[in-house]
Amino acid sequence: MKPGDHPDFFRLPPPPGASRESTIRLDDQGRFWHDGAMVENAALSKALHGWISRHPDDGRYILTNGYDWTYFVVDDAPYYVIRAEVEPEGVKLTLSDQTQEWLAPERMRVGEGGAVYVGVKGGAFEAKFTRHAQTSLGSALEEDEAGGVVLVVGGRRYGLPQP
Repeated sequence: MKPGDHPDFFRLPPPPGASRESTIRLDDQGRFWHDGAMVENAALSKALHGWISRHPDDGRYILTNGYDWTYFVVDDAPYYVIRAEVEPEGVKLTLSDQTQEWLAPERMRVGEGGAVYVGVKGGAFEAKFTRHAQTSLGSALEEDEAGGVVLVVGGRRYGLPQP
């Protein structure tokens, strides 16, 4: 059992002389920064993506590994779709934390600048498609009569809400 499994884990004060606030930031391209410098260590970046959560009381974004936690800043979306595989039964997504899940088309939207977003993790978080992943959707996207974007998956058509 990890300390993070205890119901009061997120309510405990930080160690003496420490703070739960950090200078860690996730930018709008899915890159982590610390004290103004980009996190370039691939293993650390991968770990940070896997530690994303929300504080159970205030809903702010946190990083937690089950032994400690800290608040951090998210510039855009907390997760990123790094791969989208269009298959006959749907679209399989690989997220920035290396988990996979099926696309929920009803949770998709188009944001500013044409970026595509989708609700992930049961709708608890939002993920932004990387350019590569968004391009991978090309074979499943069509334009509707009004000039909007429609996703066609498994014989069904899903209109994507525009900004």
